[in-house]
Amino acid sequence: MGRILAIDYGQKRVGIAVSDELQLIANGLCTVPAKEIFSFLKTYLANEKVELFVVGEAKTLNNTASSASSYIEPFVKKLTSLYPEIPIVRIDERFTSKIAFQTMIDIGLSKKARRNKALIDTISATIILQSYMESKDIVKQYTN
Repeated sequence: MGRILAIDYGQKRVGIAVSDELQLIANGLCTVPAKEIFSFLKTYLANEKVELFVVGEAKTLNNTASSASSYIEPFVKKLTSLYPEIPIVRIDERFTSKIAFQTMIDIGLSKKARRNKALIDTISATIILQSYMESKDIVKQYTN
């Protein structure tokens, strides 16, 4: 079984999270500059088997595409063309940054540490991955 790699794509930074090989646990991996994402993925995929990409889907409160879609969609198209053998699942990413920030408060990080946007992006990617994994488990429960 391969890993699931989650991507929280932003104009400046990209949060990355990954599952374990059994696809049970979501772990924050890193944040990379947006301009380096494809170089990062090439190196990562050369060393790890990835079965699925989960990419955050930016939506507004009324469930329409947000302005962030204008740069996320081209990224997804390029990702599809470079890695056609790896399926992509889109997960609603509304509120992930707010949840990530609240998580940082809940675990007791200082105000200075909470200003680390790269950490917020990594936590957001982890939340996206966890959401996908939980939804997959719910589907399994109802189909067995």
